[in-house]
Amino acid sequence: MIRGVHTMFYSSEPEALRAFLRDKLRFPFTDVGDGWLIFDLPEADMGVHPADESGEHGAPTGTPDISFYCDDVEATVAELSARGVEFTDPVRDMGYGLVTYFRMPGNLRVQLYQPKYEK
Repeated sequence: MIRGVHTMFYSSEPEALRAFLRDKLRFPFTDVGDGWLIFDLPEADMGVHPADESGEHGAPTGTPDISFYCDDVEATVAELSARGVEFTDPVRDMGYGLVTYFRMPGNLRVQLYQPKYEK
């Protein structure tokens, strides 16, 4: 039986990205040796969205995406900004939640959102 999901980022700066996840986002981790850190995430959910080949209202088919969610997006943005996280967009209401994006090493752009639906 499936009991979880393993997510992965491919980065041109893996050491810097591992340090970012450890030091800025403060995810707990297990050091499995040789600089490999496996990060423990508190909970997860998965959505399936319609594809948009134009890119105007979503991503093209076959595109995976990873988002982080929180209870208070404004407080989380302030906390992460104080740790040096660079946010690329203002917080916007997207209907399903309040959304912004930030950068991680390796030119990764990741969504942070506060869901409006009950978890």
